[in-house]
Amino acid sequence: MFSLEQFYQAYETETAEFVIKAKKFNILLPRYLYRFINPTDMLHDFPLWAKIWKASWVLSGYLADLQPDVNKRLLEIGGGVGLVSIVAATFGHKITMTEYNADALNFARANACLNQCPDLPIKKLDWNHPSLRGRFDLIVASEVIYREEDFSPLIRLFKSNVKPGGEIILASEIRKSGKDLFGLFQSDFDIFVVKKTLRSETDATTVVLLKMRLKN
Repeated sequence: MFSLEQFYQAYETETAEFVIKAKKFNILLPRYLYRFINPTDMLHDFPLWAKIWKASWVLSGYLADLQPDVNKRLLEIGGGVGLVSIVAATFGHKITMTEYNADALNFARANACLNQCPDLPIKKLDWNHPSLRGRFDLIVASEVIYREEDFSPLIRLFKSNVKPGGEIILASEIRKSGKDLFGLFQSDFDIFVVKKTLRSETDATTVVLLKMRLKN
């Protein structure tokens, strides 16, 4: 059983605050990354989960604005430290969060407890060998498209686990890997693209939401 006390004993953390639809969320992040990096191969399994990506912030806001339906099941893959699923659950969605990295899962569980979502289902999921029960009305993910070797497992997972007529939403900043995967998706999915721009005093970042449904 997960223990918040044991979590604090195991990890050094810092807290980031996010405000979504006037509601504050306090999210624990690793204070240092060195313990999660292999010094002999820094690019292998780099802890991409250990920060809140702008795409995750945009996806969280999208789900907060989406009318919840208790009869619909949502699934998040590659959930990292848990922001998206925590926001979705807070705004009434029935969502299951999944992640593969064990440390990320611990942070997600801690964040769920801190943000009054102790009953949020948080599960380990290997995209290459998924063990999900049933199908989902909506599958969401943010910034999961980096490695070409993940493309085929992702497509198989989506096709196997989205309900007929269900939707998949992928959020990411614009990069080449996303464009490559977009080309692969087009043969199996109808795709609608929504662009969101996050602006600050110093810059602007465009985040793309790929909204996809399996072709008939």
